[in-house]
Amino acid sequence: MTKNLNISIFILFFFFGNVSAQVEKNSPLFLELKKEDSIFFERGFNNCDIAFLEKKMDDNLKFYHDNGGFQDKKLFMERTKQNICSNPNQKPIRKVIESSLEVFPLYDNDVLYGAIQTGEHQFFIREKNKQDVLGGRAKFTTVWTKKDSRWTMSDILSYAHGKPNNVKLTDNLEQLLKDNNIPTLGLGIIEDGNLKEIKVYGKLNDKAYASYSSLFNVASLTKPVTAMTVLRLVSLGKWNLDEPLDKYFIDSDIAKDPRHKKLTTRLILSHQSGFPNWRWMNQDNKLRFDFEPGTKYQYSGEGFEYLRKALENKFHKSLEELAEELVFQPLDMKDTSYVWNEKKDSSRMIVGYDKSGKSYDIIKNKTPNAADDLITSVEDYGKFLVAVLNHDLLTPKIVEEMKTKQVEVKKNKFFGLGFEIYNLGNDEIALSHGGSDKGMNTIVFLLPKTKKGLIIFTNVEDGYKIYETIVNHYFGSIGKKIVDIETK
Repeated sequence: MTKNLNISIFILFFFFGNVSAQVEKNSPLFLELKKEDSIFFERGFNNCDIAFLEKKMDDNLKFYHDNGGFQDKKLFMERTKQNICSNPNQKPIRKVIESSLEVFPLYDNDVLYGAIQTGEHQFFIREKNKQDVLGGRAKFTTVWTKKDSRWTMSDILSYAHGKPNNVKLTDNLEQLLKDNNIPTLGLGIIEDGNLKEIKVYGKLNDKAYASYSSLFNVASLTKPVTAMTVLRLVSLGKWNLDEPLDKYFIDSDIAKDPRHKKLTTRLILSHQSGFPNWRWMNQDNKLRFDFEPGTKYQYSGEGFEYLRKALENKFHKSLEELAEELVFQPLDMKDTSYVWNEKKDSSRMIVGYDKSGKSYDIIKNKTPNAADDLITSVEDYGKFLVAVLNHDLLTPKIVEEMKTKQVEVKKNKFFGLGFEIYNLGNDEIALSHGGSDKGMNTIVFLLPKTKKGLIIFTNVEDGYKIYETIVNHYFGSIGKKIVDIETK
């Protein structure tokens, strides 16, 4: 035992004596390894995917445990199967203390070949039909190596294990969720135009914890992504905001109504189409105009679907293909799609619940919906919002169009092109959009002047109950102004 611990200390000293300074917590390397850590423990450890664990660890793995001694890969796998995965009715669960994470890059002749990740994690004992019981706390150091763009663990140190009675949970957000019966929260913090922090709390489903890389159905937060896809086409000179859409599509339900000739992209993105939210809200399930297009505001998912069909007819591509080309690929949004991907989404999808705790079936769209049901992660949607803040996809002219108040919704609140606009005074605005559907409630905010942002994903219909607390905490006085406008 002493010999192995001495080796551990030597390795730790050796590595930290030869690495660069800790990287920033909003850097691509930090976020990438945070994601790798999350997937490794959520899928491999917490859900006992043994094949995945073996794949993510180097064949020459060296694992040092201050109580369990030295283990090579073979022994590590044997003990995992025996001690961690043998009894599904009493299962150890690991959760990282996100604020403790640090990453140090490893270079060889200025080429990044690996990194060291350190932090602390907590362990729980999950018993069937019982509340999780805290089982202890420990520190860890992981050496990640990168080969052919794939990260694997080569060395792991697990040490400073604490007794359960010496461990206390101090995260106010976890208490907030508990007090409001929110099963899952995904939170993204943007500062200085960068995605600074990602937190995911709660459960994936009735059997597993949610993780950093879990996927949410974000309901109507689909609409800003559709809007950005369209505005990108406008910026590229391939689409016109004010061209009548009947050139490309006319819905048969309104073909005899001359008002369809007035429909434009601008009116649809600012919810002035005259359509109801959905045609199924009418007794006959037929689409019709409730008022003259362009004369007032009325929120409409139907309008976005109308626009989708016009786009697809002109470009002979699905909205999924257009968004992939114009938004998802340029922003490296690998976990975002309008349609269900069984291979990618099945083991990572957050389940939604009603107010009584009953779960809903996961929506698995085979065709894109321009207004609803986008599947994404906190990280991916954060990348999207950062691009909006930093004007990465649009020309300056179209950025200004996007932020222009097209129609008044209520006092000091307007709709622009794809986003709501809060008038905060002193030439400052907030861009926002929310989403609400069965088993989900989501919202985002952007402050263009200070380049701050906030992402809030919940998987319950009354998730809005925690919005005010979170907005006020992260935005201070600006948050209070937003809440005042929304609640008056």
